[in-house]
Amino acid sequence: MKVLNDADLARAEECLLRDGRLIDRHRFALHFRGGRAEPVLAALRPYENPDGGYGHALEPDLRGEGSQPVPAQHALEILHQAGASDDPAVARIGDHLASITYEDGGVPFVLPSVRETPHGPWWRASGEERGTINPTASLAGLLHRAGSDHPWLGPATAFCWRHLEDEGAEPGPYDALAILMFLDHVPDRDRAEAAFARVRDALAAPATLDPSAEGAVHSPLDFAPAPGGLGRRLFTAEVIDAHLDALIDARGEHGGWDVNFPVWTPVTRHDWRGFLTVERLRTLKAYGRLKP
Repeated sequence: MKVLNDADLARAEECLLRDGRLIDRHRFALHFRGGRAEPVLAALRPYENPDGGYGHALEPDLRGEGSQPVPAQHALEILHQAGASDDPAVARIGDHLASITYEDGGVPFVLPSVRETPHGPWWRASGEERGTINPTASLAGLLHRAGSDHPWLGPATAFCWRHLEDEGAEPGPYDALAILMFLDHVPDRDRAEAAFARVRDALAAPATLDPSAEGAVHSPLDFAPAPGGLGRRLFTAEVIDAHLDALIDARGEHGGWDVNFPVWTPVTRHDWRGFLTVERLRTLKAYGRLKP
């Protein structure tokens, strides 16, 4: 079983200092150096907009300043990591989501305003006024995890249940990740377990089981970044262990991890490298792959 030692962690820290955004440097310090939550929260504030949403490249491939749904997802995750699920920003996110929700109860993948700012070519607004399971399910799951009682959650949760009960197309990888976030945290646990049992094969299908696969693939660890979630139940222990070994081997010479999807403008490589380095280390820590 491969593990990372203190020297490996120091190299990752150098990678953050060289390439990482301030917010990811503070997240690294919080998780691996006994750092305080306050600097993380302070670094998050400039990404927030007056409407309660988030922009300003908090999602590295959305370079505009305007609020978009997925950056709100990033913000909720960072607030949780900082132990700040009771922060007033959580309610403000709910207010923002309510302002962009369609009649079906869901939010779009990306708002049409994306066309007016630099963005990765895969961020395309559909032009249809209907919600999408990604990121509605992620946002609903994260707000449920935060203990929110925001009115947005009622229609959004109903939207997610309807999607899960539909016998339509199988989910793509990002849809599956969103569904897992929702099922992990929605309060109705009996209904969540029943839905998981019904769709578990479809949720596992987008994962690439070969640890040596290259290109824009999704590892089982993307679906099971920690042992406790429903995603862990999609894969055997042998598969998880093989991918943990492969994750350790995938570090770059810079000491961190890069994305495996296209980089469309140079700065995003560094933004993603810092973000992913913290996330990959969090996964290794969760599975006991950091040497004490």
